[in-house]
Amino acid sequence: MTAEGEALVGGMANAGAIFRRGTLVERPAPRNAHALHAYLLALKEHGFDAAPTPVGLTEDGREQLTFIPGDVALPPFADWAMTRTALESVGRLLRRLHEAGAAVEIDTGAGWPGDLADPEGGTMLCHNDVCPENVVFRDGSAAALIDFDMAAPGRPLWDVAMTARYWIPLLDPASAAPSYPSSSGLDAPVRLRILADSYGLTPQDRAELPDVIEQATEVCRTFVARRVADGDPVYVQALAERGGWERWDRIQTWLGERREMFTEALLNRPPGGSGPGTTQVRDTD
Repeated sequence: MTAEGEALVGGMANAGAIFRRGTLVERPAPRNAHALHAYLLALKEHGFDAAPTPVGLTEDGREQLTFIPGDVALPPFADWAMTRTALESVGRLLRRLHEAGAAVEIDTGAGWPGDLADPEGGTMLCHNDVCPENVVFRDGSAAALIDFDMAAPGRPLWDVAMTARYWIPLLDPASAAPSYPSSSGLDAPVRLRILADSYGLTPQDRAELPDVIEQATEVCRTFVARRVADGDPVYVQALAERGGWERWDRIQTWLGERREMFTEALLNRPPGGSGPGTTQVRDTD
């Protein structure tokens, strides 16, 4: 451990700026830290203990939160992060977050970030960034969520769609391969159904999910475009290394071509898959 503490890796926005000091994590505080901390404390009061507990803010603009022990997947994601067990546990954990969050009153004047927010808004705070790097695992199952910096009001279905983009993953094969080495053995429609089942989506939400996923993908593209236009070196470099805007075009085309397939899987196909062209979900448990 250095004098500054143990550096924690992962993520893009705060890369190199997050440190663990014993039982605490120190990281740059978001602009709405006071409201976000109040929300996290309220979650705990409503029974959701799977998020960091805020401890305080420092004079130099950093926040202190409790450290949550466990395993966090980093790209390229190992097979253990892509098992059926892992996927089901992510769905259940997200549902727990939403059930607790539904009882928490949102501070509408807090200036929640709009970068990845649901364009339709909502009365519940969505995490908006449930990517593998922000989920803590224990014994192969999702145990906690971290990094609520992008949290903003929205529909629960929006959070499911954003989560699905990372955990299915909802990417064409060429785009998926660098970060998801095992993606060739994953069946996207089947995994989308598994996520919906583990979360407990209603039939109406299942029917709407493919369209919301495409909407979420467009919002994510706009987010990247804004960061690139602002000259953010992290996003400029990432865009260049990952295939530029052609990659985003390819992803969005791939999603559109599979909209009916996803709808069928969500509403009709049993988990595990069946029929021509269906491969089994990879599960290395």
